[in-house]
Amino acid sequence: MKVLVTGGAGYIGSVTVRDLADAGHEVVVLDTLERGHEWAVDPRATLVVGDVGDETALATALPGVDAVMHLAGYIEVAESQRDPGRYFENNVARPLVMLRAMVAHGVDALVFSSTAAVYGEPERVPVTEDARLAPVNAYGASKLVFEQLLELFGSAHGLRSVRFRYFNVAGAMPDASLGEAHDPETHIIPRVLGAMAGGQERFEVFGDDYPTPDGTCVRDYVHVCDLARAHRLGLEALHAGDAGGVYNLGNGEGFSNLEVVRMCAEVTGRDVSVEFGPRRPGDPAVLVACADRAEAALGWRPERAALADIVADAWRWHRRHTG
Repeated sequence: MKVLVTGGAGYIGSVTVRDLADAGHEVVVLDTLERGHEWAVDPRATLVVGDVGDETALATALPGVDAVMHLAGYIEVAESQRDPGRYFENNVARPLVMLRAMVAHGVDALVFSSTAAVYGEPERVPVTEDARLAPVNAYGASKLVFEQLLELFGSAHGLRSVRFRYFNVAGAMPDASLGEAHDPETHIIPRVLGAMAGGQERFEVFGDDYPTPDGTCVRDYVHVCDLARAHRLGLEALHAGDAGGVYNLGNGEGFSNLEVVRMCAEVTGRDVSVEFGPRRPGDPAVLVACADRAEAALGWRPERAALADIVADAWRWHRRHTG
């Protein structure tokens, strides 16, 4: 099928585009290249440089498309707390233009990159899709509003959508050809690896007073290649006539920030001293997924679930990318 991937020049998007192309799908990428990279776009894909809120770019990208995979958006929690208006503009208002264009072009299937941040501070872990939705940061709130828009467009226009609520995405292509290249980098695994590669003596962990065993945040890490495969499975389910739904994507196991630092040291053979800074605004204490629904409905299970494998792939990418 022919698929439009928004944000296809970004970290998750570029890996997903490659997975789609490897499976024989025709891919069009729509990306501003503000936070993505042209070099990361698979050469088999057609790149349209533009915004999801740009009607001219959408008129170029949408004709002939069978489905949209919407991965574009801002994702940084702390930034969203500083500038919530920018996040609602980029994650809700502009994609609303895209939804209207999809209706006009008769495209009725969409896979959406949502987030576990829609749950906020969960009442129970692991978190199921039926848990209370109470985001504690503007990033999660913006994603939840767009999920609600998809429900409304489903009722009004017959739009079928798969909404994936990611937990913490990490890792890289095992051959080190694609991986995280954010500037600045805010995710803990690449930050730790960068500190170790650069010979830094200290690494700052945000917060040591959370209600967790060691006082640091606990997160569920899912490999970017497993995430990409889930997107393709969701897309293919919609193409086969599935009504869509909401699915968590995670491994079902949580690791604290200190455990992540220790794993990075074990994989790399290097070490840093940890120093604790203040909490980042909007960070929940614990987020761990129950992904049983994705397995039952889509046949998806993580294939590279071990934290050691995720870190090793990220380290291989980091060393190749940074030289």
